[in-house]
Amino acid sequence: MKINLRRAFVTGALLTACAAVTTGAAVSSFYDLKTTTLLGQPADLGTYRGKVTLVVNVASFCGYTPQYQGLEKLHRELEAKGFAVLGFPSNDFGEQEPGTAQEIAQFCKRTYDVTFPMFAKVEVNGPNAHPLYQHLKSASPGVLGTEGIKWNFTKFLVDGKGEVVKRYGSVDTPAKIEKEIEALL
Repeated sequence: MKINLRRAFVTGALLTACAAVTTGAAVSSFYDLKTTTLLGQPADLGTYRGKVTLVVNVASFCGYTPQYQGLEKLHRELEAKGFAVLGFPSNDFGEQEPGTAQEIAQFCKRTYDVTFPMFAKVEVNGPNAHPLYQHLKSASPGVLGTEGIKWNFTKFLVDGKGEVVKRYGSVDTPAKIEKEIEALL
């Protein structure tokens, strides 16, 4: 099969541009973005203005799921200093987050006593990627400049000005990145 890379690139760029226009993804700041809580309520990321945040695509049935414990520890220890973990369930990888919002909330509470904000399930890659993830990936590409999220528990550190400071892979544990978070507080 012969692939016309120029046509594929242009088509992909057009799809991305169309998605940005139709979803309002063309934003100038993290704080301009809107989303929905896990309980279905509208949420404005502008409420985190001035706080350092760690945005994480989470999943309940992943080998990295135990990171919930470390994320919760960071949230509880640093919240008073102006920090928040923001969890975004995603079923994009191996269908490891198949549950309903209620099932996800119950799992997080029962298993890890999660108190940090959890948001509605989102897609993080592809033409239906949530505008938040379009923004994060564009602001902080991954290895070799690729934007795609590689797996669950990819993390984006956002400073108090709404700038994406760094992207971390799934293998980067909350404990490993704690000092970098503290340096921004």
